[in-house]
Amino acid sequence: MTKEVEHSFVKLLEENQNIIHKVCRIYTNNYNAHNDLFQEITIQLWKAYPKFRGDAKFSTWMYRVGLNTAITLYRKSKKAIRTQEIDSIQFKLSAQEYDDTEEEQLKLMYQAIHQLNDIEKALVFLYLEDKNYKEISDTMGISEVNARVKMNRVKTKLKKILNP
Repeated sequence: MTKEVEHSFVKLLEENQNIIHKVCRIYTNNYNAHNDLFQEITIQLWKAYPKFRGDAKFSTWMYRVGLNTAITLYRKSKKAIRTQEIDSIQFKLSAQEYDDTEEEQLKLMYQAIHQLNDIEKALVFLYLEDKNYKEISDTMGISEVNARVKMNRVKTKLKKILNP
């Protein structure tokens, strides 16, 4: 790769790195796993960057590569020994930003999301990122109608998990 392409990639990665952190938060439950997944997604983005045609926004392409990498590793890790959970909210967010009620609700929501399968997690993640169904369908490679149907099913599932 040329220096110009390398510089372009690094700039776009720096501008959009929070996307990777958010994907990592959904698919990991401890600091080391988060860092490992962040590194793996970055590597996959770097390898795939020469094929990025610009048909979609960089962030949409980044979501797709990031989610696919996370899902692949998540499926592999289900065969591995489970790691011990840590309070993933507090290590990233200051307690001053949230009152106890909101923090508890976030913890419950993340616990519920961790019970979803990998595809459902991706849907919820994109939905919580305020992506419209067109962007969700583009990112996940499914139809808009399918994205809506799956999201409605996931919402119902989350309600059942949160309100047994």
